[in-house]
Amino acid sequence: MLADLVRACRSIRRFRQDAAISRQTLLDLIDVGRLSASGSNLQPLKYWISVDPATNAKIFPHLSWAGYLTDWPGPEEGERPAAYIVVLGDKKIREDFGIDPGIAAQTIMLAACEKGIGGCMLTSVQRAPLRRALAIPEQYDILLVLALGLPVEKVVLEDVGPDGSIKYWRDADRVHHVPKRSLREIVIN
Repeated sequence: MLADLVRACRSIRRFRQDAAISRQTLLDLIDVGRLSASGSNLQPLKYWISVDPATNAKIFPHLSWAGYLTDWPGPEEGERPAAYIVVLGDKKIREDFGIDPGIAAQTIMLAACEKGIGGCMLTSVQRAPLRRALAIPEQYDILLVLALGLPVEKVVLEDVGPDGSIKYWRDADRVHHVPKRSLREIVIN
């Protein structure tokens, strides 16, 4: 059921770096994403993919991982993503990409989750250095990066506590806790 897949599809930030993901798997995920809705059906999104450890090492330093975990700089060596999808907007097709990147990225992440692959959508990206590192032409805006791999962390959803904090956190066992507002709180009529 879709609701179960959405509940299972969490932001994963620690992976089995040594568990390779094939290029074909990334192509299969993008193939699902390309079927998503697109404003005016212009389909301006393009994708730059990597499953190569050396290329992945060029991508990693240009990403920020978890703003609320201020003492955690991101996954350590051995727990970094095994693959990346860089979501691009083709400025020759459209200058403003609207919600297309979000729709496509969520679709890709759900398809990945269905295959047992974890991932994290990253928008905190050092775009200019990443563009140089990957030699991405200026025709394409870097919109976001999907980091992918087999998960090594557990993510637990929980209700927002009495203090109202929505900040995610990790416990002593490195379980990642994500508070979610209640349905009653978000429906206003």
